[in-house]
Amino acid sequence: MKIPRSRSVLLVVPGLDPVGTGRQLEIVAVGLRAAGWNVQLAVTTPGGSLPLQLEQKGFVVHRCGTRPNAGLAAAAALLRLVKASRPAVIYCWGRSQSRLVGAIKIFLPNVRLLSHLARMPRGLATAWALRQADGVIAISPGVQQACQRLGVAAAVIPPGIDLALGDGLTREQIAASLGLEPTKIWTLCVAPLKAQSRLEHLLWAIDQLGVVNRDLEHVLVGSGPLRERICRRACVQQLAERLHLRPHCNCLPDLLQQVRFVWQSGRVAYGGAILDAMAQGVASVAVSSDAARQLIVPNETGCIVAADPESEFPRRALGVLEDDALAARYGAAARVRATEHFPTTLFLASHTHALEQVIA
Repeated sequence: MKIPRSRSVLLVVPGLDPVGTGRQLEIVAVGLRAAGWNVQLAVTTPGGSLPLQLEQKGFVVHRCGTRPNAGLAAAAALLRLVKASRPAVIYCWGRSQSRLVGAIKIFLPNVRLLSHLARMPRGLATAWALRQADGVIAISPGVQQACQRLGVAAAVIPPGIDLALGDGLTREQIAASLGLEPTKIWTLCVAPLKAQSRLEHLLWAIDQLGVVNRDLEHVLVGSGPLRERICRRACVQQLAERLHLRPHCNCLPDLLQQVRFVWQSGRVAYGGAILDAMAQGVASVAVSSDAARQLIVPNETGCIVAADPESEFPRRALGVLEDDALAARYGAAARVRATEHFPTTLFLASHTHALEQVIA
């Protein structure tokens, strides 16, 4: 049966892995297709394993950009795609994608546009782009209030999560793939290598933990302009053997099942891997942020730590490392919280309603 154009949606996203924003996108894409929408994706930056995974699930994926940051070439490719495919709704994910699509609306004023924000909107360019949208979705009241301060109305749709089974890789197979030592304790952080991720706090915490426990290895998944600086700092602080920096990782669901905890040192959409870890029954340790406060119940599913003093971040992480019962208790409570407070049924129903409101 041919799906009418009024039920077609083009998701505009950067290259992502299926964790954090990528996992949310995957759930939405699969759910909307099951609800009868014709879902296609426009990917504006290279990298990430999610586009290939969605192609393998039968989605049409258009690769519109070859540079780490979506620029004029990606905008031109996206404009050509929209003119050719004429989707009923363009649904852009994130501030940079909203700015990109907002510019396109200058040339196609009749296109219906929905923007999705997981982090605080900032700057005149972002404010202008959001005002071009026919609807804005914020994942938390904090993001909604930030939109209101810019004069933009936004509806709150909290994230939703379910268990990602992965490929069934063993610990030894994951270790071989990522260059880890299977007998050591692993931690995971997923974050863009940008200033707002405050990764200097993460590196300092890794350094401090190494003083008291040498049997630790840390995986940091992310790409961005700070990559070379992080690598240099890791060498200077003699962390290179313990820190495994990967721009992308195609075994994240399996890796999550094997880490002791996930942690986050700055402001990252969905807290990076925090919500995904909750579904897997894994504890979290995070510096206070809007995402951390939305997801973590302090001293019940994990730890939320003040940014200062810096010593507090590794100290609280050490408590989870050294106390098996505490880590297990946090993980079990996190799994229950993910199921009860972030169900995918409500999440998908809210997204479907938002799309229908835009085309009404």
